[in-house]
Amino acid sequence: MTDWFSEAQSLFEYTQALRRDFHMHPELGFQEFRTAGIVARELTALGLEVTTGVGGTGVTALIEGGRPGPVVLLRADMDALPITEETGAAYASQNPGVMHACGHDGHTAILLTVARMLFAQRGELAGTVKLAFQPAEEGLGGAEKMIEDGVLDNPKVDYALALHVWNEKPLGWIGVSDGPSMAGGEIFKIKVVGKGGHGAAPHLTVDPILASAQVVSALQGIVARNVGPLETAVVSVCTIHGGETFNVIPPSVEMTGTIRTFEQSVRRKVLERFEKTVQTVAEGLGCRAEVEVNRLTPAVINDNGLARRVQETARALFPESTLDTGNYVTMGSEDMAYIMEKVPGSFIFIGSANPEKGLDAAHHHPKFDIDEAALPRGAALLAASAAALLA
Repeated sequence: MTDWFSEAQSLFEYTQALRRDFHMHPELGFQEFRTAGIVARELTALGLEVTTGVGGTGVTALIEGGRPGPVVLLRADMDALPITEETGAAYASQNPGVMHACGHDGHTAILLTVARMLFAQRGELAGTVKLAFQPAEEGLGGAEKMIEDGVLDNPKVDYALALHVWNEKPLGWIGVSDGPSMAGGEIFKIKVVGKGGHGAAPHLTVDPILASAQVVSALQGIVARNVGPLETAVVSVCTIHGGETFNVIPPSVEMTGTIRTFEQSVRRKVLERFEKTVQTVAEGLGCRAEVEVNRLTPAVINDNGLARRVQETARALFPESTLDTGNYVTMGSEDMAYIMEKVPGSFIFIGSANPEKGLDAAHHHPKFDIDEAALPRGAALLAASAAALLA
């Protein structure tokens, strides 16, 4: 029986070098040309037939097993974020204003390591591994673009696995939930239009700033008073812009934010109340509101049977680890959900924080970094899980 963790540990220098290189050269969604080029180079060096340009800048390859069987998709995201890095690490971003603040550099390095591990054991696999390196996970629709380009076809995918290094939990923790894992998300934009004028004569204006403040407050009542106490939803206004100077009431104010839910019934309820609340409050203060809501992702819902097989693999591989199988869900969203809507899938969280080393900044924070000891743990679990499905 293959000792997957030992194999991953023996490749740690390879994984770490890749991760640090990607970290130093981050690229935004659909601009991952350098990253995709390295991925294609590494896969080609294994002797795999590589397809590039999938869904824009995505890369795919197949590892054919020694016997017939199902097709397992393993997916890693490659894109970075428009954030200026403040880690001070020797491998900090060299691309001003862009950094890997969510761990996708680690995901890409992990999957390249898994490719080497599974390729070496391909004769023992009953089926096919499809490797998918995805662009533009951060709200730009990369998974949808890859699906449109046929990533789930030729050959048809039967199962899908992905993982995320997770700084909300310490090194050694693993999360594989039964059922819901990550929330579905919407992005909204609100424009409150009034009548501008001098701040010293507010009675001659229709103040969109006052109306916007009331809208923000009223929106919090949706979750507090329209969503059941045992249901889950989030409505967050995250930006608000209006006015240019201290003594002028502007003609309009713009706000953006996000809505997060798990259940479709809750989603419908929140979206209905959202529109009515914004319009009614704005109109009540003499303004009008323009509301735009766009879907970001559906919820990530693990297939229970597949999740349990991954859980069994995790227990056998890391018996000393804390394995969370049902209590951990997050209101964060992930476009892996689009793939998991179409094929049974399981999403895996790998604890990556280490407070003693100062490696515990939150995702999307300028000081985000991980304990790289999480890399071989993630590679081992992803490889072992795929092998278990192809046994």
